[in-house]
Amino acid sequence: MNKVKKTVCRNKKARHEYFIEEVYHAGMALIGAEVKSLREGRANLVDSYAKIKKGEVFLYKMHISPYPFARLMELDPVRTRKLLLSKREIKRLIGKTEQKGYSLIPLEVYFSGAYAKVDIALAKGKRKADKRQAIKERDMKRELDQARKKREY
Repeated sequence: MNKVKKTVCRNKKARHEYFIEEVYHAGMALIGAEVKSLREGRANLVDSYAKIKKGEVFLYKMHISPYPFARLMELDPVRTRKLLLSKREIKRLIGKTEQKGYSLIPLEVYFSGAYAKVDIALAKGKRKADKRQAIKERDMKRELDQARKKREY
């Protein structure tokens, strides 16, 4: 059974704002109307984050637009959603996030087969100087690639 990964949304700022240490793949506990809205790509990860409470991981401030054809109930688009991880992974994350400067940041929401999943990164915040250095390195790499292309022709 071949599972195809279909990306719904990405947190583009995450790699610019944080050093990514480890990435975990987690399932999400969703309601039917939210799944239908996700399949249409109506989600946003800007300003969202994850926290561990009472041995469970929750995703905060992820916006899923309401599905227009849902009849039963009107859901809060930015409600807190439970993430599904193994106990071993949660224990490891508890130990890591208690260290100073570490946080859990969602990177990407996608469908793996029929299941909605999210990539959660254990991340450490960058300082202004780190961001400037990353921009310099990216620009230098771009210039080198352009020089190589010119030399090939």
